[in-house]
Amino acid sequence: MRNFYVPVDLRSRAEMTGFLAHHFRYPTMNSWNRSTSYACNLKIHSLELDGEVEEKLYEMIETREFFVAQANLLYMFGKEHGFSWQAGMNGRSGGYLVLYQGERKKSGYESYCTACGQKNYRKASELDCICGVCKSKSRINFSHPDMQIVTYPGRGTDDDADYSEWSMELLRDRVRLVQDLDRLADRMVTQAVHMCRDYNICEEALYVPQKIRMLVKSTEGKEKRQ
Repeated sequence: MRNFYVPVDLRSRAEMTGFLAHHFRYPTMNSWNRSTSYACNLKIHSLELDGEVEEKLYEMIETREFFVAQANLLYMFGKEHGFSWQAGMNGRSGGYLVLYQGERKKSGYESYCTACGQKNYRKASELDCICGVCKSKSRINFSHPDMQIVTYPGRGTDDDADYSEWSMELLRDRVRLVQDLDRLADRMVTQAVHMCRDYNICEEALYVPQKIRMLVKSTEGKEKRQ
């Protein structure tokens, strides 16, 4: 199994600049926008997995449980970095883990419905507490400002950076950040392998109710004829 994390001597300018300059990068949106960032190639065929695990993983990535487990790791990475730095998947098949810039800011919502969770930009009061969706009188104000996570996929990170001009402290901070991304990639791969070994994939048929239109013999015409 491939490992992405590599140790770096934080006392050596040459080693730190070499690590950053030669780290794999990938576009933050599409190749045409020319914005790139530090990234890890998580395409299954490149992870150096044994054949059985690799074959099973191709099927497992289509399950909701796998998606949720991986999404939780991405969320925790963002939370650890105050959402100023986030990680997300990019590429045609979502096979590249990319470092993104972002932030956590006020959403502008002032109240929410305790019945259905719908948010509202107006503050609630005794005379104005009806939810616009479920119509129940259960809209209350947030006790703390409601926050939202914002990602800026159009921004690149260190595109055309001249690391020789960076201070040692700035280099160390960036190396630690990129190493955190590499550790995240290792955690995601390790978790995927464990899920392949601990779970089996089963198929279940789900029947979804569907409304259709059909003709039914009218009794009204029969009564009129009588």
